[in-house]
Amino acid sequence: MSTIDDLHRFEPVSDPRPVDSPWPPLVWPIPDEVVLTGDVVRLTTADPEADAAELFRALDHEQAWTHIPLRTEDADRLADQLARWRADPEWHPWTVRLVRDVRGIPAGSIIGMTSYLNVSVRDARLEIGATVYSPAVWGSAVNPAAKHLLLGYAFDTLRTGRVQIKTDVRNHRSQQAIARLGAHYEGTLRREFRRTDGTVRDTALFSITAEDWPDVNERLTARLRTHDAKL
Repeated sequence: MSTIDDLHRFEPVSDPRPVDSPWPPLVWPIPDEVVLTGDVVRLTTADPEADAAELFRALDHEQAWTHIPLRTEDADRLADQLARWRADPEWHPWTVRLVRDVRGIPAGSIIGMTSYLNVSVRDARLEIGATVYSPAVWGSAVNPAAKHLLLGYAFDTLRTGRVQIKTDVRNHRSQQAIARLGAHYEGTLRREFRRTDGTVRDTALFSITAEDWPDVNERLTARLRTHDAKL
């Protein structure tokens, strides 16, 4: 007969890298002049003064912020928020612009923002988050194209060993988009932080490691090659 201790016994997790080599620290910070450019989008370091007004207009849609508690009341407050992120040594915010027309939105337009955040130089890891796009480009090539640039720079230039991506458990669209990148679902962080409506969200956690990156890179490259403006 099983005892209570037997029923609650945890089976220890095995070490996936029992013979490991030291990993170098993350290359950080990122110079402000770095620009990540692909066929669909261009990512530049967010400029609070130059970008805030157009960025606020692009994101001034209720549905864009349903699962993201970062919405500001006006462009000035958005500029303040971007400035705080720029000053944080564990953040690097990016402004996302179109390289070509997408769904009638002209090339050069700002259509969203994203960030590297929760950066640990010593542990060579970072998170991609604070990602918000105009609903007009949802379901297009914009998100996978931006993620491809961010992941490539993180693994190939910054030498990260791990990139994590998190989203609200209620945000099914985001979870599916993250999984389509090739990220691994690692579990749910229960009661992680408060939503804007006062409830406390559970968070779905995904990751891509340096060992995963070659396959993820190939997958995203093929995906972007075989599709045009809509994925």
